[in-house]
Amino acid sequence: MWWNDYATAPWMFMGPIMMILFIVICMTMMFFMMRGGMRHRYRGGRAIDILKERYARGEINQTEFEERRRLLEA
Repeated sequence: MWWNDYATAPWMFMGPIMMILFIVICMTMMFFMMRGGMRHRYRGGRAIDILKERYARGEINQTEFEERRRLLEA
């Protein structure tokens, strides 16, 4: 009743293909998420640079500079 003349059905390979595709998508997402985490660490250095610029321009005093730098480095 379910028999036909085809040797193999092409959709029988869809399961493994979909599983491999799912794994590749997960690994790609993990890669980009981890890369974003590294960029976040770099931004901390950028914040200290901005703080140093504000101190150099005289926008903040030494006490405020030291306090904010201590908070950024913690």
